[in-house]
Amino acid sequence: MSKLKFSVCIEMLFNDLDILDRPAAVAQSGMPAFEFWGWKGKDVEAIKAKADEAGVTLAVFCVVADGALVNPEQTDVWVAGAKESIDLAKKVGVKTLITTVGQEIEGLPRETQHASIVKGLKAIAPYAEQQGITIVVEPLNILVNHKGYYLETSDEGFAIVEEVGSPNIKLLFDIYHQQISEGNLIDRITANIANIGHFHVADVPGRHEPGTGEINYKNVFAKIAELGYEGYVGLEFTTTTTAAEAMGKVNSLV
Repeated sequence: MSKLKFSVCIEMLFNDLDILDRPAAVAQSGMPAFEFWGWKGKDVEAIKAKADEAGVTLAVFCVVADGALVNPEQTDVWVAGAKESIDLAKKVGVKTLITTVGQEIEGLPRETQHASIVKGLKAIAPYAEQQGITIVVEPLNILVNHKGYYLETSDEGFAIVEEVGSPNIKLLFDIYHQQISEGNLIDRITANIANIGHFHVADVPGRHEPGTGEINYKNVFAKIAELGYEGYVGLEFTTTTTAAEAMGKVNSLV
């Protein structure tokens, strides 16, 4: 059984601080790693230096690309952005990049958009493998937070990962989003753990810290650990208390 490694999303936690002060706050909270969303507009090398100074790991950030994976006319643009993101990740020692796929395109058959996602990921996979970076594709719920987003279910997400067929293309299983979209969390995680490269955590409803809603995180965390998952579990929620107290709640569930 592995011990879960948590990564704090500093876009949603400790975001009252200057971004260069957040790595130290993560360290003070007792968590080993942190992540953020888009890297453009951020001094990533300075953030990495602050992480090293605080003794925490910069674990994850997002692919930044002008094109959307769902759009067959934008595949080359997306791949170029993904390559730029991989190069930056390699430079600062980040092993995992998150990508979204874009909004569903009205009038374009879903199978065409699905095939476009697969094509883009297949195009970037050899470079990701060469550089030792894993790209994780994120489904999002469309009922509460992301109306119109193409990739709602982990089921389709896992199908995409299987079609791409690269060890460096996996799924981001966001427990919050998938509870809203699909449920059946433990069975889905168990059946697909080999294709999961990152997790995100928040409770339902409200997208707050575990223990505030309907998800039995103690059982979910226990199953993830039992399955031998060795990646990071990202804490991507807003709190009903202080961020430091929320970190303590998370730790009490493992």
